[in-house]
Amino acid sequence: MGYYEEEDLNRFPEIGKHRPELFEKFMAWYEACQADGALSRREKALIGFAVAHAVQCPYCIDAYSQACLEGGSNMEQMTEALHMASAIRGGASLIHGLQAHNSVNKVSM
Repeated sequence: MGYYEEEDLNRFPEIGKHRPELFEKFMAWYEACQADGALSRREKALIGFAVAHAVQCPYCIDAYSQACLEGGSNMEQMTEALHMASAIRGGASLIHGLQAHNSVNKVSM
């Protein structure tokens, strides 16, 4: 048994149990964000796939892997999206290293 249970993805609507009106608003917004617009559903699924990896949400990774495949993306495209998210996350970690430099410089002065 792992910390994340695959079955929990199907239980997501339970989050709305105590404040259903807020969950309904979230779901309406979430669904609207995925609709075709200036970006296609396929492109948005790739973005969701990349972000899911960046925020390390196993439920989103599962859901957006399927959405990408259903939208017509292939593993080569999904892998490029994953690498883009990883590069951004890695760069963000590195740039935050300047905070350490600043902290050390304050003490060293």
